Amino acid sequence: MPPEFDLLLRRVRLATMRADTRPAARGTGTVPRDDAASAAIDRRYGAVVGAALGIAGGTIAWIGRERDLPRGTRAAGELDCGNRWATPGLIDCHTHLVYAGNRARDFERRAGGESYAAIAAAGGGIKTTVAATREASRDALAAASAPRLAALASCGATTVEIKSGYGLDTANELKQLEVARAIAEEAGLDVRTTLLAAHALPPEYAGRPDDYVEYVCRETIPAAARQGLADAVDAYCETIGFTAEATRRVFAAARAHRLPVKLHADQLSDGGGAALAAAAGALSADHLEYTSAAGVAALARAGTVAVLLPGAFYTLRERRQPPVGALRDHGVPIAIATDCNPGTSPVASLPLVMNMACTLFGLAPAEALAGVTRCAARALGLADRGTLAEGLRADIALWDIDEPAELAWTIGMASCHAVVRGGRLDREPARTAR
Repeated sequence: MPPEFDLLLRRVRLATMRADTRPAARGTGTVPRDDAASAAIDRRYGAVVGAALGIAGGTIAWIGRERDLPRGTRAAGELDCGNRWATPGLIDCHTHLVYAGNRARDFERRAGGESYAAIAAAGGGIKTTVAATREASRDALAAASAPRLAALASCGATTVEIKSGYGLDTANELKQLEVARAIAEEAGLDVRTTLLAAHALPPEYAGRPDDYVEYVCRETIPAAARQGLADAVDAYCETIGFTAEATRRVFAAARAHRLPVKLHADQLSDGGGAALAAAAGALSADHLEYTSAAGVAALARAGTVAVLLPGAFYTLRERRQPPVGALRDHGVPIAIATDCNPGTSPVASLPLVMNMACTLFGLAPAEALAGVTRCAARALGLADRGTLAEGLRADIALWDIDEPAELAWTIGMASCHAVVRGGRLDREPARTAR
């Protein structure tokens, strides 16, 4: 019986991302012939040209060359893609985009030579955002945060992770998670919410970090789990954050409530965060600028994803790059995310951080695209998306580009033509609110 689709994409070039995206060995520097260049695109991006893709029930039901479509194929709707490139919908696997206020003054202080750690110690940094977020009503917090989510959507994002961490008490942490779910539903994006109550020490617990960690484990994590508001639990394990022992306590509480864990690890120093995340079976370890060779090996053994955050590296003018070569050598999946937040990465464009990852960290463009599709899905524990394949969720971004590398080549000029989210076509991707 011929297939029947809800939507059929015709005349499309597919970057399925079901391929080895690691860069090839360095060559002689000569310019490749056109056929060799095309073969390289096929290899790195899992390309299918002259393709069609059929969607039924929100999933990809058929994929292949258009000339191979079964006779008699029918579809309720068709889209002539005009030979545009399609990729999996982009996935931002690390954001803090629900917050109130801004940190422009912190930016001015850093421009004047102060360090992030010094600003935080003087009462700036995260504490500034905590005060504004606590003060904001749910409606005000949603109004402030929705434009950031819309900006991500306009650049091809279909799935976004949103952390709490600016409430630092149970009521306000849950408020952030509730707002994250609400604005994502309004925008038509799929969201994964992460409880990050162990982000910083709130002012009412000054000098009492053990008491605050006990509060998080006894009250905040159970409340988030009971209300079904958290898909995972995160912590900030750093010299200006929480110790390894405190992080282990938070992770133990998360496991007791059957919540997977993630970790901000080794951003400003080598505190053994990567190894700690690996030992806990974390979905991901994020930042990793100071991760040691032993930490990389631990990530590889555990199957934990490395999430690189070049926006924060750029904003903080860091010099210590994450160990990309070692991650490659050990086969650790490398994801990339915006880290959208008010203090250290006020960025809401995945194509922009793809460019940063290539320019600042030395990733190949295909690695960068895998980092915001296939590897980002794995960092969120999502096996149903991140590549274009039959049986997977129909999240697709359609681009006005001539080749996939353009997504990482241009700086802030990604041209997203249309997006399919969960099988539903959005011809005009959401634009940033003004």
